[in-house]
Amino acid sequence: MIRAAGLILKASRLSEPAKGHAAMLLFSLLVAGSFALGAMVARDIAPTALNAVRFAIAAGVIGALVMATGGMTRKDWQAPWRYLILGGLFSVYFVLMFEGLKTAPPVSAAAVFTLTPILSGLAGWVLLRQVTTGWMAAALAIGGSGALWVIFRADIAAFLAFEIGKGEAIYFVGCIAHAIYTPMIAKLHRGERPLAFSFGTLLACVVVLTLWGWSDLRATEWAALSPLVWITIVYVAVFASSVTTVLVQFASLRLPSAKVMAYTYLTPSWVILWQIALGNGAPPAAVLGGVALTVAALSMLLKAR
Repeated sequence: MIRAAGLILKASRLSEPAKGHAAMLLFSLLVAGSFALGAMVARDIAPTALNAVRFAIAAGVIGALVMATGGMTRKDWQAPWRYLILGGLFSVYFVLMFEGLKTAPPVSAAAVFTLTPILSGLAGWVLLRQVTTGWMAAALAIGGSGALWVIFRADIAAFLAFEIGKGEAIYFVGCIAHAIYTPMIAKLHRGERPLAFSFGTLLACVVVLTLWGWSDLRATEWAALSPLVWITIVYVAVFASSVTTVLVQFASLRLPSAKVMAYTYLTPSWVILWQIALGNGAPPAAVLGGVALTVAALSMLLKAR
């Protein structure tokens, strides 16, 4: 599926920016599934253990594709510290995501994720001097407002008191790491193929998470885990890691950081559909107003020049 997606994007007659947009549309759909499934198993396995295994599987999948398409070159291994930086940021994001999902509802957590375009725009300016136009800033503000509406469950009193849940707060720290990760891809990339660059990043994730979560890995009773936990591990390894890592790196080389992360605005909408499909019901109607704002923000960003 990863190779097929890549071939479709490369072979299409779309412009390079349009290919980046197509990649991020698929990215948002796949990421949403990790929120819905992750919330169902977050209390059943330590986040570091889950993510160490998921990235080991993901690295194996991407590694096999790299070997099948020419392998790694000496150029790909230049300055391996770059992969450790990217892998470290990615690892922090995912561990804190699953830690936050222990208490944060999946739609609310997805709304926190939609704050990353604002953070990514700031990081893009600091690291790459990418400028956010007035139109894009307005779109980010609208999207951020929609995200806050969902995070505070459409409760004005909770917003004024800034009563944010512990899970949402933990996950927000992870989103800061993700926002830095996006422009760092463009900053550290030295012409490597997206697959090779992704493989180096995933290998670094395995190293970081194995060291970070060694005690959790040893303490986990792997044979006793429920089928749902294993389904979640396989899903996040193949679809929400292998595929999305390639997609976001593919898009980051064709779009500004703020536009890449703009597709996170679709995540709450996808999560709602995932929740309904998994039989977990839909959020209160009042919350849907915030979701609508995030979709409006995405529309504005797609029109931005």
